Amino acid sequence: MSHFTRRKFVLTSLAVLASPGLARGEGDRPLRFGILTDAHYADYDSRGSRHYRQSLAKMRECVERMNEEQVALLAELGDFNDGARKPAEDDALRSLGDIEAEFARFAGPRYHALGNHNMDALSKPQVLATIENTGIDPERSYYSFDCGALHFVVLDPNFRGDGAAYDRGNFRWTDANIPAGQIDWLRKDLAKAGKPTIVLLHQLLDGEGAQYVNNAAEVRKVLEASGTTLAVFQGHHHGGGYSRIEGIHYYTLRAMVEGSGPENNAYAIVEVGPGRIVVEGYRRAAGRTMEG
Repeated sequence: MSHFTRRKFVLTSLAVLASPGLARGEGDRPLRFGILTDAHYADYDSRGSRHYRQSLAKMRECVERMNEEQVALLAELGDFNDGARKPAEDDALRSLGDIEAEFARFAGPRYHALGNHNMDALSKPQVLATIENTGIDPERSYYSFDCGALHFVVLDPNFRGDGAAYDRGNFRWTDANIPAGQIDWLRKDLAKAGKPTIVLLHQLLDGEGAQYVNNAAEVRKVLEASGTTLAVFQGHHHGGGYSRIEGIHYYTLRAMVEGSGPENNAYAIVEVGPGRIVVEGYRRAAGRTMEG
């Protein structure tokens, strides 16, 4: 599909999103969803700008806001917990369970993207068995779902260059890859869905370097060729950021763990409407209106 044809398709689909009943939440509210990333919760003393223990209270504030705003769903974009200081397995599971319990206070569907720190001290199956993705097979680390007139895809780049899954710290955080099988699944999933699509993941897709998925360019080509991808929301880079490539928006959310006190929290509500996507940032998260 050509770039022009893709944009025509997306803009037409966004107009459909404005139709009554298709992309609305409760009552007459337009569809809005919540995002947060990089809570890095653990029972650690603060180190530098990272205040690990405070993420429980920050998560509570975020979830309360999302419940008040009655968003359609809530997604976290990875590094939910932290095990970089090599805690015992039981301690890592306890931290993950504690932050998941706060997240589970959200009164609606909730979803997780895996980040590298989730597997510092745990296996991927252990992490997946401790968290819940609403309506998703608990063994799936990448998956998709629909909400109103939108399709959501959650990717998992936590694979080494040799294809092995991240497992109990047996990886380098700079070696993030989306394997060929997952890329093939993505291509087929987008074609089957045929809806305007939002992509969620942890590591970055919009460039090259240590914080980016090694084969990001290959993944972007699939998103661009689909003709349906509106935006990618990602974490990992704690300062946040934004770029636009071939008509697709790439929004990187600021990390929740950075900074002490509620004033340094970070989370956002995303609203998709005809011709634009509006990110309403809370606390230190950047707001942005993304046109087209």
